[in-house]
Amino acid sequence: MLAPAGTGLGAGLALIIAIGAQNAFVLRQGLRGEHVGLVVLVCMVSDAVLIAAGIFGIGEVVRAVPAVVVVIRLAGAAFLLAYGAFAARRAFHPGTLTASGQQGAPGPRAVLATVLALTWLNPHVYLDTVLLLGTLANEHGELRWWFGAGAALGSVLWFSALGFGARLLRPVFARPAAWRVLDGGIALVMVFLAARMAFGF
Repeated sequence: MLAPAGTGLGAGLALIIAIGAQNAFVLRQGLRGEHVGLVVLVCMVSDAVLIAAGIFGIGEVVRAVPAVVVVIRLAGAAFLLAYGAFAARRAFHPGTLTASGQQGAPGPRAVLATVLALTWLNPHVYLDTVLLLGTLANEHGELRWWFGAGAALGSVLWFSALGFGARLLRPVFARPAAWRVLDGGIALVMVFLAARMAFGF
């Protein structure tokens, strides 16, 4: 039982610890200290649902109907371009970019909508989390759910560390210039990921 769970933990962490739209958003919310618990919870629950879907065999549907992935890819690319544009605007117009006490901060509904879009409009989440992790899990036969539990635990550990651990960097982001660099970097990442999604490279 422990061996499949450990393998799942390693596989889950290997796939999730990468520079991406979702991780960038979790980091930014953690630095700002805004609705961090909500963002982390949505990411963890979403990953658990997607991993379970893969173990149940939903990955075969994704494989059999590639048009679904194409639609998600184009929608995700459009969303990432828009999010990147907002990040670029913040970088060039840092009127309220400080670690705390920002004006015009998004409410919980806007944050919830953004994290759901960044998670569920990402075609790679279906290819990696559903298809790949689902396939790896099912290779363990009756112990596949232990693998899935390990992979889900990886998401819990990563998003908790990223979201709640970001506060350790707040002294660095007490200066508006640091926020400009962060948002500029986020804008570049979003545009790159959008292009990658749209053109499939």
